[in-house]
Amino acid sequence: MRIINSNDIAEVVKGMCIKANCHINKDIKSALSNSVKTEKSDISKGVIENLLKNAEIADSKEVPICQDTGMAVFFIEIGNEVFVEGDTITDAVNKGVSMGYTDGYLRKSVVRDPLDRVNTKDNTPAVIYYDFVKGDKIKITFAPKGFGSENKSGLKMLNPSDGINGVIDFVIETVKKAGANPCPPMVIGVGIGGTMDKAAQIAKKALTRDIDVPNANPFYADLEKTLLEKINKLGIGPQGMGGTTTALAVNVETFPTHIAGLPVAVNVNCHATRHTVEII
Repeated sequence: MRIINSNDIAEVVKGMCIKANCHINKDIKSALSNSVKTEKSDISKGVIENLLKNAEIADSKEVPICQDTGMAVFFIEIGNEVFVEGDTITDAVNKGVSMGYTDGYLRKSVVRDPLDRVNTKDNTPAVIYYDFVKGDKIKITFAPKGFGSENKSGLKMLNPSDGINGVIDFVIETVKKAGANPCPPMVIGVGIGGTMDKAAQIAKKALTRDIDVPNANPFYADLEKTLLEKINKLGIGPQGMGGTTTALAVNVETFPTHIAGLPVAVNVNCHATRHTVEII
């Protein structure tokens, strides 16, 4: 049994909050750089170049890439040979979020209740999904989720008879309705299967997979390509300026489902698609 102190978890989470909000991952930077070469609209090329310049400034000065530093979302894998001493792991994560968003001068965007709208002033509580695995380590994936993109996400309970064409139509319809609001070029997470809530969860988790890594199943890897091609024909373009780069990638994840259902969730993300991973 390996013992991990909750304060160590909090410190790691604090650093992750600052890192993810100030530094775009290499796969995203590479995709943006490549899209400058392939984008057919000169105006949209200029937009992408500005996005890259913004990312460089954020990286060098360690300031937020975007003023919306998101709601803190975590996917945590806990080894069965780990014991957390001190606070609970949930309390440790929230402590880390509070420290990271306060010490990192990140915008606090969380309200304590959806209707009374009183700000918690430290961006807690975080949204945390747990998975229990074998081993003596804790893997923490952090993905701050801005709501310009989150608000444009969608979920639909399709009939099994709708099949793959129904899935494709819903994804394209959701992205088309989103338009320029999610700060394209977007990254689209698609969750297929499970229950209503499970489809939404895996759609969000799909956004934490590097966009240069296709789905391991060739069928779904082909679906990702098909969806990306169709999305980029919508003509929305970078920041809604038109062109051929509406999305950088589509990541699809699946889960077994009921014989009577075909849940599909589409989680829309902005061009930055911020996320980082640490293993303790």
